[in-house]
Amino acid sequence: MELVTAVLHSGWLLPALVLMIAVDGPVPMLPSETLLMMATASASVVRDVPMLLGLFLTAVAGSVIGDLAVHALGRGSNRLLPRSAYADHGVSRWVRSNLFRRPVTALAAARFLPGGRLVSCAAAGRLGLGLRPFLAGSAVSSVLWAVYMLVVGLVLGPMTGGNPLLCVLAGAVLAVVTTAVFALVRRIRAVRRRPARVGTPVPVLAGN
Repeated sequence: MELVTAVLHSGWLLPALVLMIAVDGPVPMLPSETLLMMATASASVVRDVPMLLGLFLTAVAGSVIGDLAVHALGRGSNRLLPRSAYADHGVSRWVRSNLFRRPVTALAAARFLPGGRLVSCAAAGRLGLGLRPFLAGSAVSSVLWAVYMLVVGLVLGPMTGGNPLLCVLAGAVLAVVTTAVFALVRRIRAVRRRPARVGTPVPVLAGN
């Protein structure tokens, strides 16, 4: 507990978060969101407005840098990104169909879907989306995601009292609930799109 508290109040927190959020783009295994949420909740309890602003800017900067890295890797080599970046499923198909018509909408919406950041940014690089529209989409999606994380942290702050362990537990529950909701919505949409089965016609016997 004391170690976690020391990390949350360390002068290295913001630079470390920028790096973690950036690396979390091509390699989505680091607990950057958890640490960001914990730091936001802790800062909200003591009403540290400068820290909250710093966390917001840190989240945006790290997100844009990571998006650019995934875009560049998607454009250059398929071997440097995990296989999930090229998976063919509902999210990737939706991103591909909307990427050039509505790049900002496609990148921003995909950001809030499980695995959507990696898939959308890799697709943008692989399909040759220009840097200017990609940066616009990345900036919008990064700001929206940073606002979302800030709001979550502000909500969890009073509920957890800034306790790091309670923040982690609450964040885990929130992640599970969010993933379950997305999965449920996807399943409902798939069922609605499934064509109705046509019953086998019953043969009619001709009367004598």
